Amino acid sequence: MIWKKFNGEIIQIPIIEEVERAIEREANLGNKLKVCIGTDSQVKGNTIDFATVIVFLREQKGGFMFIHQERSSIKMSIKERMLSEVQKSIECAYSLCDLLDLYDVDLEVHADINTNPNFKSNQALHEAMGYILSMGFVFKAKPEAFASSACANKIVQ
Repeated sequence: MIWKKFNGEIIQIPIIEEVERAIEREANLGNKLKVCIGTDSQVKGNTIDFATVIVFLREQKGGFMFIHQERSSIKMSIKERMLSEVQKSIECAYSLCDLLDLYDVDLEVHADINTNPNFKSNQALHEAMGYILSMGFVFKAKPEAFASSACANKIVQ
């Protein structure tokens, strides 16, 4: 799985090692971190582009993120696509949660799902929320889910 920095630089080591380096670097600088993980997707013709992001927020000092992109040619309903986004975020969060616990870094999983029932993505809200919460993660949906709806969204546009 290929991860990149926002500037496009490919991360050459396993993502868990890069995350640990980032946590240690920020701790040495005196920064308290929170990590937010989210995925967004965009349908383009017969393909779906997905972007998963690991967003590091420095308390009152901005942030940075790591990005993973993938493409699928599997046809999906809007609900299937929303739940696929959530699954990608959960897989990422699950792979990092022990490390984040070790360093006492808070973690949130953000779903690009609207809480307003007038939006199509709302069809997946209850399943997504249940999935994320049952895994023991903090859940955020729109408008609070900036990792997916703003950060990952910029990558798939």
